[in-house]
Parts: sequence; C-alpha cells; structure tokens
Amino acid sequence: MAASAQPRHIWSKICGITNPADAEWAAAHGVDAIGLNFSPASARRVDAAAAVEILQSVRCTRVALFVDPRQAEVDAVLQQGGIDMLQFHGRESAEFCRSFGMPYMKALRVRGDTDLAALDAAYGDAWALLLDAYVEGQTGGTGQTFDWRLWPRQLERPGVLAGGLTPDNVAQAIRCTRPFGVDVAGGVEGADKRRKDQQKVADFLAVVKRMETELT
Repeated sequence: MAASAQPRHIWSKICGITNPADAEWAAAHGVDAIGLNFSPASARRVDAAAAVEILQSVRCTRVALFVDPRQAEVDAVLQQGGIDMLQFHGRESAEFCRSFGMPYMKALRVRGDTDLAALDAAYGDAWALLLDAYVEGQTGGTGQTFDWRLWPRQLERPGVLAGGLTPDNVAQAIRCTRPFGVDVAGGVEGADKRRKDQQKVADFLAVVKRMETELT
C-alpha cells in the first residue's frame, strides 16, 4: 500500500507583536514566527526594552521588521540578542539587506506593473519574498489585499503572502496563490493596533492548518 501523502506545511507569521502575552498566545497556537516592528512611523512599533521582554518569552522564529533603517539602527537591535531573521519593507538594496549576515525577508508591494521576476532575481539571497499590497505612500500594514491573480507562479525564492489577510479570507487567499507562507498583522487585531485579538489569532492559525490538509 502506498504511503499517504503528508500535509504540506504552510509557514505562518503574526506580525506587529507588542507584548509577551500576544507572543505566547501565538506560539501556543502553532505560529512559526512572530514579527516585531521597529519602524518609528508604525503604530505597532516596539522599543528595545519591550522587545527584550517579548523575545525572551517565546522560542519560535523571531523577526525584526524595519523600513529604510540606518545600519546603526539594525545593529542596535541585533546587539540585544534574540532576533533570528530580518524583514525589510522599504527601498533597501539587496546589498544592504545581506550586510548583517542574517536570513532576511524582503517585502515587495504588488500592483499590475510590478516586475516580480526582476525583483526575485535582485534579492537572490533572500530567505523569502513577502508580497504585500501596493498603496501609494505606505510601506505596509495597510489592511488591504492585492489582486491575488498577480501572484507569480515561478518565484525562485519562497513567497509569503501578506496584505489584508483575515481569518475569513485566508483560506481563499491560500487556494488562489498556494504560497510558501502567510503573514498577518491587522487582520487579527481589534480596535487597538497594539493588541492582538486572541480568538482571531487562534481562528487564523486554525484555518491555515486546515488548508495544509486541503492542499495535500
């Protein structure tokens, strides 16, 4: 008898974590990674003291997010310890992203004229590419989806889907794109952007887990 197919794992990340309780809840429900936002313009920004407390509370992959930072800003965060991966959401070059000697994700904002093949090649040493919605003047965290029909089928790098995902639409998003992984921030929050809604987090991760079996 042939062995049954194993479910294909869908990598998951909850971004914009600002406190240990939310980090621990996500980790307890099987998330692969949490993201800490160090962009000064973000409502979800964490400072060094808060970051240390969060990073000590969980052992899943811990990602530090930046938007067009100076090298010293990234170095200061890394010197605190506990970061496993970097994520860049601005106009950072591949040379800059790789200069820290750590795995990194590069966020790309997707619209109809985005040359994803060229960007895939340009960031050839990225751990993954995070594909997010293009909104003029914003670098991410918009809560908006992009046209999932634009999802590229021939990426060399793993593709992580972001932008407007929620527990209600993530199943359809995964069916349309079949990504390596999914990334959510606002879609699992309530009115307070600095707090995750625990039920939404649990529901989101449960749907992702269910989709692993569906796509096998």
